[in-house]
Amino acid sequence: MKKSLILLVVSVALIGIAIWNNYDKSDTTASMNDTPTKIGGQVGQLAPSISLDVLGGQNPITVGGKQDKPIFVNFWASWCDPCKAEAPDLVKLHDKYKDKLLMVSINVTAHDTEEGAKEFVSAFGLTNPVLLDTAGKAFKAYNGIGFPTNVLLDKNGVIRQRYDGIRPPAELEKAIQQVIEE
Repeated sequence: MKKSLILLVVSVALIGIAIWNNYDKSDTTASMNDTPTKIGGQVGQLAPSISLDVLGGQNPITVGGKQDKPIFVNFWASWCDPCKAEAPDLVKLHDKYKDKLLMVSINVTAHDTEEGAKEFVSAFGLTNPVLLDTAGKAFKAYNGIGFPTNVLLDKNGVIRQRYDGIRPPAELEKAIQQVIEE
């Protein structure tokens, strides 16, 4: 009993420290007028540039840096129930905005399996590019602490929104529309 209590207290403390270290103390929305110089995974920072292999073997895709259109990055795992819950909404958002927004789904294969990722893609009908983060480096570079983690980048590669955990589709769509219009 005493060991369990100590383990619980230590676990809660470590989770609290991880959240505190990844928490952006500024506003959760970055302005287009900001000129970020720091590269990192938080709102208002330049997104880390990462190049990952695509599930199915197409050429790798690079996320981050200046792009032709904004990018919506979804970090997920096939065993994650909230990821399963949001998948149908992300499919609809991709279908609606695919001409104005690049949506990539990054399976953090370091915490999953490629086979699980394939089954997830098939089950939910994902049609956007699915990238494989086999070493977990991209998830780490974006300060991922849980699944799902969604990050919205503007055309300049600046992180404009970050969502740790599932969010209502209307909230995601509003942020997408805002970054597309700018």
